[in-house]
Amino acid sequence: QVQLVESGGGLVQAGDSLRLSCTVSGGTFNQYAMGWFRQAPGKEREFVASISVSGGGRCYEDSVKGRFTISRDNAKNTVYLQMNTLAPWDTAAYFCAARVSQYDICYRAALEYRTWGQGTQVSVSL
Repeated sequence: QVQLVESGGGLVQAGDSLRLSCTVSGGTFNQYAMGWFRQAPGKEREFVASISVSGGGRCYEDSVKGRFTISRDNAKNTVYLQMNTLAPWDTAAYFCAARVSQYDICYRAALEYRTWGQGTQVSVSL
């Protein structure tokens, strides 16, 4: 059974940085395309970033381009989300997601992903 465990969330001030990690167990990590999503209270879950199986393909939601960077380490079964210049509107629970992919592309839609982590909270204060 594949499991995803996120870590790295916390309470920071506007302008600070955080790095989220998501470690995958129980599966073959280098077969998975990975994604990060977030959900703020009272809002729908939204796409943040995703990365292809090889890491060569990366996709970002417009509001995080230039501030967030997704990466993966296939030797560590881990995907990362480096978040810089955080703003209060980035406050949300952040979830990582995985799907097996035979194509080296990134996926943006939540329904494309089969396996999800429990989430890690990111809170950004002024």
